[in-house]
Amino acid sequence: MTAEDMQYLTIALPKGKLFYLAKDLFAKVGYSAENLEEKSRKLVITNDELKIKFIIAKTADVPVYVEHGAADIGVIGKDVLMESDKDIYELLDLGFGRCHLMMAVPKDKKRAKLTDYAHTRVATKFPHIAKKFFNSKGMQMEYIKMNGSIELGPIVGLSESIVDIVETGTTLRENNLEEIAFIADASARLIANRASFKLKFNRINKLIQDLDTVLKGDNE
Repeated sequence: MTAEDMQYLTIALPKGKLFYLAKDLFAKVGYSAENLEEKSRKLVITNDELKIKFIIAKTADVPVYVEHGAADIGVIGKDVLMESDKDIYELLDLGFGRCHLMMAVPKDKKRAKLTDYAHTRVATKFPHIAKKFFNSKGMQMEYIKMNGSIELGPIVGLSESIVDIVETGTTLRENNLEEIAFIADASARLIANRASFKLKFNRINKLIQDLDTVLKGDNE
């Protein structure tokens, strides 16, 4: 790290639904910057007075920036964190963006038990998580990586099931799909680069304590 890197704390924020939730949370503990907006043309926004830099990144890239030290800390969903399997520290459950990972199948093609789906195709944007889950059940599966509407997989005959995140279940119901297996809960997490956590421990640790205090206050 350069001398300037040591002075600043660089925070990676994900584009999308978590951005403003994370921005508002950081603002409550005094971490903000002028013109910090998701749609900003500037992808690195600096507050020189507070010695803070914000990186606005695609969701899947946040763990990459943090693992390689381009960002000291970041905010990312647990689902993305589990799928990326990066060598970082997970510091704090921020509580927002709650959802869960699950397996779902067409209601009219539901089978008697989970293992009846062994050796079938599963559409997912989380192949690492899905493979780990099915391996734990002793099931070999064919994984089809998708990035768009995962629910389309069974509808168009691409797969027999899906593994995806669910918040309310509305999209599943609208597409005649039914959840048959819970995999894991997910919410936004604060993560840190391993070297940064040691070299900037006092500042990061104070931030964790301040965020935790705010989160506990919001839940009271």
